[in-house]
Amino acid sequence: MDLSAATWWWIAAGVLVAAELTTGTFYLLMLALGCVAGALAAHAGAGGTAQIVAAALLGGGATAAWHFKRARSPRSAPADRNVDVNLDIGQSLQIDAWQPDGSAVVRHRGAAWTVRLADAAATPAPGPHLVVAVQGNQLRVAPAPAR
Repeated sequence: MDLSAATWWWIAAGVLVAAELTTGTFYLLMLALGCVAGALAAHAGAGGTAQIVAAALLGGGATAAWHFKRARSPRSAPADRNVDVNLDIGQSLQIDAWQPDGSAVVRHRGAAWTVRLADAAATPAPGPHLVVAVQGNQLRVAPAPAR
């Protein structure tokens, strides 16, 4: 069985897409685009060198463009402080009393939660607080700003 150059490019593109699906590395899709460019060049009758150049230009260019796009985009907040992940962040709580170990127990969303100050150096005081982070089964809070 004699496979054409275009078939080899399509096989390489398929292998790269399969590898991307198993690893989740988006860059492999950019390289697969390069293989598609090589296959299209082979279908157009280009020689081996032109196929490799087409694959390298599109695959390498797409990879570089994606890398620079990601480098310029802002990073999302860590999951424990990201309101898109934890809907409790930004919610207000009323803390009536703090325990000697610096924790408090409050009812929030129908359950008892352990609460600690986000700033360990701050002095716990009763009153309104805002949830600033969720770490495991503990809420990290900061005093609510005065209105």
